[in-house]
Amino acid sequence: MATVDFFTPVVDDARTWGAIAAANALSDVYAMGATPLFALNLVGWPRTGAPFELLGEVIAGAAEVAARAGCLMLGGHSVDDPEPKFGMCVIGEVHPDRMMTNAGARAGDLLVLTKPLGTGILSTALKRDALLEGGMREGVASMMALNDGAARAALAHGVRAATDVTGFGLLGHLGNIVAASGVGAEVWYERLPVLPHAWNLATRGFVPGGTKRNLEAATDVDWDPSLTEPERILCVDAQTSGGLLLAVAPDCHESLVASLAAEGTLAAATIGRLDEATGNIRVRRAVK
Repeated sequence: MATVDFFTPVVDDARTWGAIAAANALSDVYAMGATPLFALNLVGWPRTGAPFELLGEVIAGAAEVAARAGCLMLGGHSVDDPEPKFGMCVIGEVHPDRMMTNAGARAGDLLVLTKPLGTGILSTALKRDALLEGGMREGVASMMALNDGAARAALAHGVRAATDVTGFGLLGHLGNIVAASGVGAEVWYERLPVLPHAWNLATRGFVPGGTKRNLEAATDVDWDPSLTEPERILCVDAQTSGGLLLAVAPDCHESLVASLAAEGTLAAATIGRLDEATGNIRVRRAVK
């Protein structure tokens, strides 16, 4: 399998940006239960105005994460670009019988999320000088964390439906599972893991453009009327290097959550359940 992803800086530190971009590019491989084999770098960099030493730091950060993943970094391609961009094309392998896809979910499966939400909101606040680097600590740690442990736990406990949560937000990527699997979903807002400061910053209007578009696109979502706009924004926040959203059979749920904890995933939150209401997503404040 092959996947590709790249983006502009989301933090100020070049090496950290490179590490986040690498973890993000590798995430699609883990979401399918695959093992990364090698990666090619994709670079857009200005000939003037940004020292090439900074690009070296970006690549060094990416190399550290790739090495942690056991993924070879085999060069790549660069172009002159007035706005810096970095990412990777990643090649991985997976046995067809063990592949996790959007289409493998079943009514009755429980939904488990392996990273907290809110990276889009925090990154936007940082860009607008409303958040210090220290306030991004948990967000940076989340974005740099690989989803390899989550994938191992999922495969060990029979998960056949998964997606990583990235630019379309939690509900957008859940919508892909719902559509491909022919099921419906109920999400329990109070079970959602959320990064520190994210809700407060959302109430102050630090919302990325992608998140706003995600909310505008969520016209078919049945929202609990008690949910405020900032709470709804968290459900659709455009994530960078987000966690895996796993659909697991009820009889495997408890052992999966225990394995996720053993793997050290940043969250192992049971956030909802799939049902037979085909194509329908409902967000409730609490479990009903």
